[in-house]
Amino acid sequence: MIKYALRCDQSHDWEAWFESISGYEAQAARGLVECPFCGSTTVEKAPMAPAVVSSRTDRPSPPKAADTPVNLTNGTDSLSLPEPVKAFLSDWKDHIAQNYDYVGDRFAREVRAMHEGETEERLVYGEATAEEARDLIEDGISVAPLPALASPKPVRGLH
Repeated sequence: MIKYALRCDQSHDWEAWFESISGYEAQAARGLVECPFCGSTTVEKAPMAPAVVSSRTDRPSPPKAADTPVNLTNGTDSLSLPEPVKAFLSDWKDHIAQNYDYVGDRFAREVRAMHEGETEERLVYGEATAEEARDLIEDGISVAPLPALASPKPVRGLH
């Protein structure tokens, strides 16, 4: 995978991931690389700084993804957010609470059962470990993380 900084002819900048350098070039040549802001297909790679990897071995290793639930809630009370943003997040939480079933740590089992036709499909949210989420995605099951400020329920043990 390769990430490019891109710019359209209307000076909109964004980043996008591609399978390979040739994958980007093939998509761009066919007009498939499109600005997410204005829809222009006149796109070029923008200058970007390369990632530099140091050979020093005395640096600590980054933490590995734990096999524990991801904290999906923090609330907005302690954050300094504009009132319209707080109102939007409050409405979002209400929408999720009213329209989705909370399945807690059974999330991976529930969505897999729905995907395989074992249970009726419905809107659900809950917790999954990083490994469970990765397995679902690899099996072609569409899931997405719920932004922390949009979850109506705190994750168990991570209040």
